[in-house]
Amino acid sequence: MTLEATEETFSFQTEVAQLLHLMAHSLYSNKEIFLRELISNASDAIDRLRFERFSRPELADDEPLRIHVAFDPEARTITISDNGIGMSRQEVIANIGTIAKSGTTEFLKSLSGDQRKDAALIGQFGVGFYSAFVVADKVVLTTRRAGAAAGDAVRWSSEGKGEYTLEAVELEQRGTSIVLHLREGEEELLNSYRLRSIIQRYSDHISLPIVMAPEEEGGEETTVNRASALWTRSKSELTEQDYHDYYRHIGHDFTDPLAYLHAKVEGRYEYTLLLFIPSRAPYDLWAQQSRHGVKLHVQRVFILEDTGQLLPAYLRFVRGVIDSSDLPLNVSREILQSSRAVDHIRSSAVKKVLKLLRDMADNEPEKYATFWKQFGAVLKEGVADDYSNREEIAELLRFSSTHSATQEPDVSLNAYVERMKEGQEKIYYLLAPTLSAASSSPHLEAFRKKGIEVLLLGEAVDNWVVTGLLQEFKGKALQSVAQGVPDFGDLEDEAEKQETEKAAADLAPLLTRLKESLDGKAYDVRVTNRLTTSPACIVANEADTDLNLAQRLRGSGLPNQPVLEINPRHPLVERLKEEQDDTRLADWANVLFHQAVLTLGARIDDPTAFVDRLNGLLVTLTDES
Repeated sequence: MTLEATEETFSFQTEVAQLLHLMAHSLYSNKEIFLRELISNASDAIDRLRFERFSRPELADDEPLRIHVAFDPEARTITISDNGIGMSRQEVIANIGTIAKSGTTEFLKSLSGDQRKDAALIGQFGVGFYSAFVVADKVVLTTRRAGAAAGDAVRWSSEGKGEYTLEAVELEQRGTSIVLHLREGEEELLNSYRLRSIIQRYSDHISLPIVMAPEEEGGEETTVNRASALWTRSKSELTEQDYHDYYRHIGHDFTDPLAYLHAKVEGRYEYTLLLFIPSRAPYDLWAQQSRHGVKLHVQRVFILEDTGQLLPAYLRFVRGVIDSSDLPLNVSREILQSSRAVDHIRSSAVKKVLKLLRDMADNEPEKYATFWKQFGAVLKEGVADDYSNREEIAELLRFSSTHSATQEPDVSLNAYVERMKEGQEKIYYLLAPTLSAASSSPHLEAFRKKGIEVLLLGEAVDNWVVTGLLQEFKGKALQSVAQGVPDFGDLEDEAEKQETEKAAADLAPLLTRLKESLDGKAYDVRVTNRLTTSPACIVANEADTDLNLAQRLRGSGLPNQPVLEINPRHPLVERLKEEQDDTRLADWANVLFHQAVLTLGARIDDPTAFVDRLNGLLVTLTDES
């Protein structure tokens, strides 16, 4: 068969061209990692072929699945090939190296200029294929999709300088072959011992055989790696480095995991878990379609990547493998969703991951602090998503509080309860748009004066965690300090209470006039004992919740009217009491109200009107003086 000339030249996207330039200038701190990346890609291609064979039996044959590595000193090339799923022409354009779908722009924005730090980002953004340009000045990829005709193969080639070419070629075998034409100075890689040592160091855990040609003519090809699934091996024969290397393979990461668990479960159902807690969040942690978590294997055959059946969404940061002997090889998503075995495996895996985190929190608090910084907001989702494990998850939560010397979220609910003052019956918290807004909020003044610890919550997820889902912890109700009348329980000072009641009676006429002036803005105006230095604050009406208040205050206007509380001991309030007939009392009322809105970290409806009122009052005060 003669193929027509179909070679076409394409230009890289600007971001890709920038990335290739960085690769060519040794962004990798360890150049030999290129081989690990290309072998990992080959392994994934074979896994995908195995999976596709279940729905397309015609793809099955007796050819052994393997990865082949070769080198040619005269041609100065290294070749990595596989007989996996291969790619069509369109797949090559769209997916090669997964770079176009992995956030190239975000990757480039994350670069700091520090080669060691920047190298660690490469795996995070899935740009492993292009690591070939660290050692090569030209890369040629030839591939044929499984099931396609020999004449439907395609060859991709590029020198990494802004362009690449595609041409139709004929290829008898399915799969992919990548030829690296080494740049000057990389001759030391053209050595059998060197390549074998790299493979054994970085890819020994690959469950497929990685073979190399014999060093002497007439010899046989030899398998370089152990070619056995790491999770099937006994824990006693594995080192921590083995686990770390495997994590880097499946997690496409360049850093070691924070922790891992390896468990073989026998009984009614038999399965093996090998799960890892990463040390940093991937860039697509919040992407709904992200599929980089746990992979399901059945009898060591890759089946699918988890999208929520094996681990719940709030544990989507977990990486690893679950291998079951009790699921059919032709398993489908429908079978997964209705399988008792999957329910049992999921429940067991969740409990083991939560125990792993609890052990880390108890025994390695610094490491857990790293975990919380990366994944705390995700774990909080479990309070809503996993009712059966809510108590265990609650114990893992960490918050900032008025007890903390810094604003770091290092306070657990257990620690809070242990520090509660005698007579304190509730766990107090404050929601705010940001942590800085919470820490400086006037709502904390009386609590600080009484030495009562308050949890400071500044993340969006906190709103629905504490207001609707985590309403108590170990018998202690959670209470917002910014909702309703202040409730100090047995810590209430009787003298202060009587003083507040007297002040409310004395200020009744002023409260009435302020409320009239704020008609349509405030549900009520009342005296409070929660303030010690600020003139006023806003709280939710008893019928509302902090969630409604915080969310609506962030928008424009106040569709659900809050309550304005005033401090009867503040000089400004005392002055207004003495001058209730002031013609500008309505302006004072609005300034008090909008100042309280601002101290909550929220926005006001009409900033211009607020500024005009404030300036007018300042001018009046200046004239009087």
